[in-house]
Amino acid sequence: IQQIDKWEEDSIKKIKQTAEECRQILTEDKNKHFIKIEQKLSQFTEQLKQSRQEDEFNEINLDEFKTQLTKLAEELAQPSNIRIQQDSTSLINKFSVVVSSGIRQENKYNDTGLNQFKRKKSEELDRSPNNSNPQILTSYINKSSIISSSIIPNIPVDARWAQNGVTVAGGHGQGNATNQLDRPFGLFVDDDQTMVIADCYNHRIIQWKMGDNNGQVVVGGNGRGNRLDELNYPVDVLNDQETNSLIICDWGKRQVVRWSRRSGTTQGEILIDNIHCWGLAVDDQRYLYISDTDKDEVKRYQIGDKNGTLVAGGNGKGAGLDQLNEPRYIFLDQQQTVYVSDWNNHRVMKWNKGAKEGIVVAGGQGAGNALTQLWYPQKLFVDTWGTIYVADFMNLRVMRWHKGAKQGTVIVGGNGCGEGANQFKGPDGLSFDRHGNLYVVDNGNHRIQRFTIE
Repeated sequence: IQQIDKWEEDSIKKIKQTAEECRQILTEDKNKHFIKIEQKLSQFTEQLKQSRQEDEFNEINLDEFKTQLTKLAEELAQPSNIRIQQDSTSLINKFSVVVSSGIRQENKYNDTGLNQFKRKKSEELDRSPNNSNPQILTSYINKSSIISSSIIPNIPVDARWAQNGVTVAGGHGQGNATNQLDRPFGLFVDDDQTMVIADCYNHRIIQWKMGDNNGQVVVGGNGRGNRLDELNYPVDVLNDQETNSLIICDWGKRQVVRWSRRSGTTQGEILIDNIHCWGLAVDDQRYLYISDTDKDEVKRYQIGDKNGTLVAGGNGKGAGLDQLNEPRYIFLDQQQTVYVSDWNNHRVMKWNKGAKEGIVVAGGQGAGNALTQLWYPQKLFVDTWGTIYVADFMNLRVMRWHKGAKQGTVIVGGNGCGEGANQFKGPDGLSFDRHGNLYVVDNGNHRIQRFTIE
């Protein structure tokens, strides 16, 4: 009896730990763009400012600006992304559970006993006063996506968020101090609401605890470079809970690298090189998914494998259903369905496992600001209902597209370019915490904004 009680207690702890660990990925957030054309973009911005100050706007100038912007948009067609992978097989039935040591243990239990255990533990969590989202546990018992430490919160279909965001990281201007960010791109949010951010132009990964005024540099921060102790425009980051490490898309070095989170780590290791990576995701079998903006494809890699298996695109640059045009971020659902923010096609594509072509699930009507359109979509997230959330970069808004919908709705932003609490200067990455609060990487304002779910 004591052994059974101990097994029950340990199992509950493991399940809770898994549920919390799986709350950390989202996001991936992340935007790794404008790196190639930062100087041109800055010059373009200065031209606009100067013309505005001198009141020299005329039809010729506007046409010139439009031409420049079009060229910039065309040049923005060469980087990659991140998503979550899950398994419909019952986690406990497989009993491939991540224990605190990060080692998987195989245990044999029958379905009847395990189902009774699941029901009992779900009921206990439902009654727990500290459990704001009781459905979360059940969904994570039914899956084994514990590698990437990301959770999919149970967001109500008609959820609303506060329209004014609160700055929870950065927001003190562009810079490299520990209370500043410089063109942040991707992020994920831990179960304790700690943010881990790809601080792209500072060539570092910075960790920011909720409520702190300063972040802590956990990777890089040694300047831009190609050594193993340096980063070069990191654009995406995810947490590998099983190895207690961070996997980083090091865009400038054309590498995917892994850094241990253990204290004393001074350099990373190269997992994959010679890839123009942008987005990252990892599944429960420890396969890594990477978008390649040069080859317009998404591949799945086993750790140690340098070649990978094609899972989306790979048929040249284009707008066909079997093509992508600079895929950025990626998201994986429980069935290993790959969602891709198809940057230069202004759409989100869904590729079912093993499919030869994708399905347009958001946008695809050309660049524009109508509710049927996207304009350079960035980070995306798909909840348990199949609802898609996407950072609509050039439209300065975050959109929600319900499953099967022909148009989306604006959930935050869409109030013009600016520094206001309800404005963005390029929403890039996004993520949710376990309560359903929304985190948006406000790239041009060098800050992370948190929008509370109502």
